[in-house]
Amino acid sequence: MSYSFADLTAACHDEWRAYIEHEFVRQLSEGSLPADVFRHYLKQDYLFLIHFGRAYALATYKSRNIAELRHSLDGLKTIIDLELGLHVDYCREWGISEEELAALPEARATMAYTRYVLDTGNRGDLLDMHVALAPCLVGYAVVADWINSRAETLRGDGNPYEAWIRMYESDGFQAARRAEEAWLDERLTEVTPRRFEELVTIFRDAIRLEIAFWQQGLDLSI
Repeated sequence: MSYSFADLTAACHDEWRAYIEHEFVRQLSEGSLPADVFRHYLKQDYLFLIHFGRAYALATYKSRNIAELRHSLDGLKTIIDLELGLHVDYCREWGISEEELAALPEARATMAYTRYVLDTGNRGDLLDMHVALAPCLVGYAVVADWINSRAETLRGDGNPYEAWIRMYESDGFQAARRAEEAWLDERLTEVTPRRFEELVTIFRDAIRLEIAFWQQGLDLSI
């Protein structure tokens, strides 16, 4: 039997929809998300991205050939050179300095998610790690698609989160999403049903942690 990334999302349908369509995302898309909630999310997302950069560095180390090495390096560069840089600039627009970001304590949901990904990468192989990373890199691009599919979404200057939406609908981020899906599709065609179920467990756990990260923002929890 041949599997694909779509089979992973289908196996975790309820969790995937709860993540993509979370109340945090709904309010953000409509421009009604409280500003203090968004600032809390931005601060924790900075710490989140640093650890995800570490995860892609680990994926680079675990690469077994030049194709895998280049793919992992592209993921690392997307996080460090594209997303993290944009994130720091965006935080500055919201009155959050890079010095403040560097001094932040990690909230529990941030710590749980990032350490789960790193632990998965350390004890598993490269496919385990990419499946654990997929809800972030692929998921945020899907979130942008879902936002743009909603009649209730407010676009333009009337939405204070317009720049956030533009970041994840951008050609660069969507290209990184497509490259990751293609990489996963190629490798998932080779796995056994038993191995696929192991990967479903990893994927589901990572999605649950993404949901907790959204909720952490709404709750202003540490």
